[in-house]
Amino acid sequence: MSSNKLGTIALGTGGPLVGVQGFGCMGISEFYGGTDEAAARDTLDAALEAGVTLFDTADIYGSGANEEFLAPFVNAHRDDITLASKYAIVRKADDPDYRGVRNDPAYIRQAVEASLTRLKTDVIDLYYMHRRDPAVPFAESVGAMAELVEAGKVRYLGLSEVTGAELREAHAVHPIAAVQSEWSLFSRDVEISLVGAAKELGVAVVPYSPLGRGFLTGAFTDAGKDLGSGDFRTQQPRFTGDNAKANAALLEPVREIAAAHDATLGQIALAWVHQRQQVHGLTAVVPIPGTRKRSRVLENTAAAAITLTDDELARLEPIAGQVAGDRYPDMSSTSAARE
Repeated sequence: MSSNKLGTIALGTGGPLVGVQGFGCMGISEFYGGTDEAAARDTLDAALEAGVTLFDTADIYGSGANEEFLAPFVNAHRDDITLASKYAIVRKADDPDYRGVRNDPAYIRQAVEASLTRLKTDVIDLYYMHRRDPAVPFAESVGAMAELVEAGKVRYLGLSEVTGAELREAHAVHPIAAVQSEWSLFSRDVEISLVGAAKELGVAVVPYSPLGRGFLTGAFTDAGKDLGSGDFRTQQPRFTGDNAKANAALLEPVREIAAAHDATLGQIALAWVHQRQQVHGLTAVVPIPGTRKRSRVLENTAAAAITLTDDELARLEPIAGQVAGDRYPDMSSTSAARE
């Protein structure tokens, strides 16, 4: 496949110009097993060379370690990249499995200062609310985020895992540049209401896990056998037991279409996500696949040049409805739980 440099697109109405594919940094610091730091830094360089300019992190990734890891890269290329980070998910040092959510204004102000310190920068280009706490009035949370823009600490605002109604409510308080949610051949609940609202408001959609956390690459059949003990996917419903076997069988049309394009399964899965912009009439769809290998970056970015035919799109259409298992063991903090 072609490995030409990525084109660019505005990240929502009035948003920054970014490469049409971004980079999800989460896996560099945890969740997918150990990382070779030198290889990870080379991967970031490869992404930038390929035209990737949107780099996405969060304060929860490695409990701040991911932001610290990115700091030298960010500062070496500050004028060339769009830096995105997130707040809201909180952890406890004495309970590695604990996940809480905070959206109160005092916490938002505290969280952004901590992220700016770890990233060693004066401003975060795109600052997301990572998860919604319905107990906190949305206007209060988004209002506090808007104050960060006024103070020059943040340039644009984003939301993650919200419904269409929530996006409209937030956008009425302050313009939202981008919304982030899982969106792939395996995960399409984002289409229930969010996609329509994003189209209406001119908000960009930034799909995370566009490769189904790697499942759509065809590399797995049983997480217990294929993945190490430090990999969080061994606890994901879609990667385990009978679910994994059933989901692996769903990849056959992806495999056939990949062969027709002389492409990999992952490239076809990413091409499908890229074409959601055209299919749904969205301002922008900028997927953020993550990897720790230079070769995978080049593979992923080449997918942006693939155009699937109407017939191929039709063959892929039924897959999501047949997937076995939820996206997470606990779906309570996702937008799907509030639809």
